Amino acid sequence: MSEEVRKQINYVVVCINEFAKRNSLSPRAAFTYLYDNKGIHFLKENYDIEHTLSLDDAIDDLEIICRNNGGVLA
Repeated sequence: MSEEVRKQINYVVVCINEFAKRNSLSPRAAFTYLYDNKGIHFLKENYDIEHTLSLDDAIDDLEIICRNNGGVLA
């Protein structure tokens, strides 16, 4: 596995965990929500830009993307 792929995986994991914390979800529930509502896909496709932002900005973006794809958090 290349170093670039490792960095992307680590970044996605950090974003999932931060999303979970912000929304009072377990990491597993956060992953499922993000996966089902295209958040994981968004992070993978936009890694080059997203990883330069603050984590707060990245999580804000994830919330918008997921909402736009039908996601609803209780």
